Amino acid sequence: MSSDPYGDRGNRDRSIANPDGMGEIDGTRPAGTARPGAGGAFLEGHAMTGGYGRGADILHDCTIAVERGEIAVIVGPNGAGKSTAMKAVFGMLDIRQGAVLLDGEDITALSPQARVRKGMGFVPQTNNIFTSMTVEENLEMGAFIRRDDFRQTMEQVYDLFPILKEKRRQPAGELSGGQRQQVAVGRALMTKPKVLMLDEPTAGVSPIVMDELFDRIIEVARTGIPILMVEQNARQALEIADRGYVLVQGRNAYTDTGAALLANPEVRRSFLGG
Repeated sequence: MSSDPYGDRGNRDRSIANPDGMGEIDGTRPAGTARPGAGGAFLEGHAMTGGYGRGADILHDCTIAVERGEIAVIVGPNGAGKSTAMKAVFGMLDIRQGAVLLDGEDITALSPQARVRKGMGFVPQTNNIFTSMTVEENLEMGAFIRRDDFRQTMEQVYDLFPILKEKRRQPAGELSGGQRQQVAVGRALMTKPKVLMLDEPTAGVSPIVMDELFDRIIEVARTGIPILMVEQNARQALEIADRGYVLVQGRNAYTDTGAALLANPEVRRSFLGG
C-alpha cells in the first residue's frame, strides 16, 4: 500500500498556486500526519478572543493554524465557534485579544479585502456564487484583483474541475449544490491565493457529492495551496486532514494530526459517534 495519503487522486501541478510561500508537495506523507513547518505556521489565528460587535465573546483563547502544504480542519459540535474562528482569521469580526499572522506578518488590523490582496482566498458557506451569471463569468469575477492575463489560471481551474468547463456557459444558479461549491472554490482560486479557507464546503450535499468534493479539495491541495477548512462531517474531514482542531464553546479542546484525533477514544466517543 502506498504511503501517499491521497493515493492516485489529485493533480500534482503547482502552477495554479501563488508561488510565494508554497510548501513542498512530495506525496510521501502518511495519511493524516502533519509536516513540521519551517519557522512556524503559514497562517495562524493565535490565542483569539472575541465575538460579533459588542456582544459576548464567542472565541476564548482559540488558536488555529495551517502550515505550508497542509490540509487543516476545524471540527466540533454545533455552536462550538468553528465558523466564527474562520471568520476571525479572515477579518470578518474584531478580535479583542490575540493576533492573525500570514507568512510571519501580523495582519490583525487588515480588512478582509486587504487580506485577499495579501493572498487569502475565502469561500463562505452560503451566498458564495453569482447565480444569474454563467460559470465562466463567476470565475472571471474571481480575478478582479489581478492585472495580468488570467486565462491560464482559468484553464487550470477547468483542469481541476472538468464539469465546470462543460457547463461554463450555463448560469451558475442552475447547477447542483456540489457543482456550485466547485464554482465557489474555482472563483477563489482565480485570485492565485497563497492559502485557501473553506467554510462548511459540504453543507447540504449528499454523501456521494461530499466524497467528490473532498476529492476536489485534495486536488487543490496537490497544487501546493495550504487549506484551512471548517467541516461538519468531522470523521470524513479528519481522514484527509494533516492537522485537526476540535473546538468546544469557542475553545481548543483537542489539537493533533487527523489520524491521531480519529484514533483518540474520547474524540471518537464525544464528537465522531463512537
